[in-house]
Parts: sequence; structure tokens; C-alpha cells
Amino acid sequence: MSEDDRNEPDDEFRDMLRQFLSGNGSFDPQQLAGAAGLPGDAASIQALMSQLQSALHSSGDGINWDVALEQGTTIASKDAVEATPAERAELEQAFNVAALWLDEVTSISELTSTPILLSRRQWVKDTMPVWTQLAEPVATSISDALTQVMQEQAPEEMQGMLQNAGHIVRAVGGTLFAIQLGQVVGQLSGEVVSGGDVGIPLLKDGTAALLPQNVAAFGEGLDIPTDQIALYLAVRELAHARLFRHAKWLRLQLITSITEFARGVTIDIDRMQELAEGFDPSNPEELRQAMVSGALIPPKTEAQAAALGRLETLLALIEGWVDVVTAKATGRLPKSDAVAETVRRRRAAGGPAESAFGTLVGLELRPRRLREAAAMWKQVTDAVGDDARDDLWSHPDLMPTSEDVDDPSALVARLTASASGVEPEYDELDEAIAALLRGEAIEGDAPQEPGDDTPDVDGDDGPRPV
Repeated sequence: MSEDDRNEPDDEFRDMLRQFLSGNGSFDPQQLAGAAGLPGDAASIQALMSQLQSALHSSGDGINWDVALEQGTTIASKDAVEATPAERAELEQAFNVAALWLDEVTSISELTSTPILLSRRQWVKDTMPVWTQLAEPVATSISDALTQVMQEQAPEEMQGMLQNAGHIVRAVGGTLFAIQLGQVVGQLSGEVVSGGDVGIPLLKDGTAALLPQNVAAFGEGLDIPTDQIALYLAVRELAHARLFRHAKWLRLQLITSITEFARGVTIDIDRMQELAEGFDPSNPEELRQAMVSGALIPPKTEAQAAALGRLETLLALIEGWVDVVTAKATGRLPKSDAVAETVRRRRAAGGPAESAFGTLVGLELRPRRLREAAAMWKQVTDAVGDDARDDLWSHPDLMPTSEDVDDPSALVARLTASASGVEPEYDELDEAIAALLRGEAIEGDAPQEPGDDTPDVDGDDGPRPV
């Protein structure tokens, strides 16, 4: 069979889809735009058709995430307001003062790069690589599930056509998912006030940033001077950026944990088949709602729930440390408590776009145990001081556990004893390891028989005395 013969069903299916997307089939492009969550104006429909036509010409199975970037920056550009020189100067000065205040309460060194001020559009451009990294495993699962359902549900006469066209279906499904992600990130650009506002390191390592337009919106309706709000948010952002620069293992562990969780997300094939069987072309909103509501993602398995618990603990430890350090650094601000409570409520509730990302990827980024983690860090600080508290970030094995968040007393006692020079208490495992390192026999070991050529643990080549 020639290459042309093998590609014939592929080309036939491609032509059918191209006709479908041009509006010559039974599906209205305006309805498809509604399914993608886009407005029904001519420009949006034309952009969507162009993106899907490009997906048809794609030769690989990968997702074109440029579509997400285009959608995100387009949304972020709407209602955009440039910061005035006075506003920029106030925020830049806030960063300078914040750095000095942080130096008084933490041993974690300052950043090597100057903090920046970002527009909403630039925030989308700078953070999109991380968003796509987090979302790609789920996007791939949805595209693969869509391909499987289409192949299973298609009439017999179309089976040959679909057999070699799986990559086209995946490309179109991936493009629709990328459009949804772009919508979410674009909406988030209007909610976040800083680079670390959602708790994960979205900007490159060691970068601190504020969004002037959103900082101004944050203070609306609050009886708090704008300079105090700017100072508090600047301290918080610098603390977050400093932590990730100091604990170089933290970023990798956090992002890896999130992507591994996302790779474990499966798609409910039965639900996908129900959608395919009952899909009404005149009501494409059903398809969009299924994608953004999380209806296609089944309940978490026990392994996923355990992984999510570990991830939530790590997020809470990060946010709790930032809260405690920020509170101590901003203690001289008259309204610091009011700003802090506003921040905590925002993080606990999450914005609409953050909730949309949670349903889209199956993962909420809000730390559920933020207050408990902050209380633990506060007890540690009061007991052993700033330096000993910050030393816990020097290695992942030293980090507090979920049990420490529940009850910090054992952690505090251990740190207090260490700071006082008291020898820590060892459990049986610790004693066994110490005995091995000293070359001592462990109780219960069988004595070495004469003639056994296995060397003793102390390195003596002779047989162990009986």
C-alpha cells in the first residue's frame, strides 16, 4: 500500500472537518464559539475558526499552547489601565522599604534581581509556561478520551476514516482545551495582585512582581491608606519570592507534585460517551459546561487523595510561613491586621478564575490549612527565633509534617532542645542506625560462623569470635 493510500482516510476526514468548521455542515460556527466560551461577535468566531483550521494542519499530536497565550493576552488587554508615574513610584518605593523590613525578621537573603511591575497582559505572557505545564497532562487525557469515544461511537462506514485520523481529533480537542485555559488565565490576570498571589511560583526563580492596576482595585472599598496596602503586599510578595530562591528544591518539588497529580487525572469515558450520544449541535453550551465544570473528571482515587493531601500541606506551609514573616515585618503598619485579614479571606475563597482552573484541571490551589500552618510557624518563631525557623527550609527532610501542623508541640520541643544543646531522644530505628555506624552488633544478629569469609562490620577480615 502506498503512502497516499494510507493517508486517504486521513485526508477525507480532514476535508470533512474543514467543511464542518467553515459552516457548510450542520453546525453553526457561532454555536461552536459559544461552546468554547467565546463571545459570538464576528472577530471572535473568525479567530476560533482560524485556530481550529490550524489544528487540522498540525502534523504532530502535541497541543498548540500558543492558542492559550493568544486567548489570555486578549482578555487581559480588555479594560487594561496603565499605571500612572505616581502609582509606579509608590510601588517601587514600597518594594525598597519592604526589603529593609524583611531583613529584620528573616535570615533568608534578599533577591538579586530588582522587583518589577507588570501589566495584566505581561503577567499572562510571563506565567503561561507554568500554567500550560500544569494543565498539559489533563488536556492530553481529554484529547485521548475524545479520540477513543469518537472511534467507538462512529458509524461503521466511518471507522476506516477515523482509524488514521486520531491525531487530528486530538489536535482539535487540545485546541478547544487550550482556548479554555487561555480564558481562565486571562480572567486570573484581573484578580491577582502579585507574582506569588496564587501560592505557586509562576514567574522565573527569584522574581518579585506587583500588578499596579490590581493593587489599586484591591484597596477599593477598604478604609486603609493606599501606601499601607502597597507596603503590605510588597512585603508579602518579596517574602514569597525570597523563600523560593532560598529553598532551591522547593520550586521543583511543588511543580513536580502538581504535574504528577495531574498525570493521574483520568477522564470519565462513560460520561464522554453520554455527551457524544446525546450531543445537540444547537446546544453546544452543554459541551463547554462539561469541560469547565469538572464533570469529565471522576472522583479522586485513594492514591490521588493522599497525594493531594501532601500537596495541600506543602502549600499551607509555604503560605503560613509567608503570613507569619509578613505579619512580623509589617507590625509597625497601623492597618496591617486589616490588610492581612483581607488577604486571608481572598486566598480562602479564591476568585472565579481560580475556581475555573480547579474544575478544568481537577486541582484547587487554595491551601485549606493556612491558618493552622501559620499558627505552627508562629509557635516555632516564638520558641526558637527567626533563624532556627528558617533553617527548616534548608532541606526537604527537615520540613514540618502534616502531624506537626495538627500539633506543633513535638516539633517545638525538638527545636527547643536542639537550640539548648540537649541531646535529642532517639527511637529504635535511630539507635539501630547509630549502632551500625559504630560497627556494633545489633541485638538478634546471628554470630558469624568460623570459616565464614564475610568481613565483620568493623572491617576486620578475620572471623568474628564465637
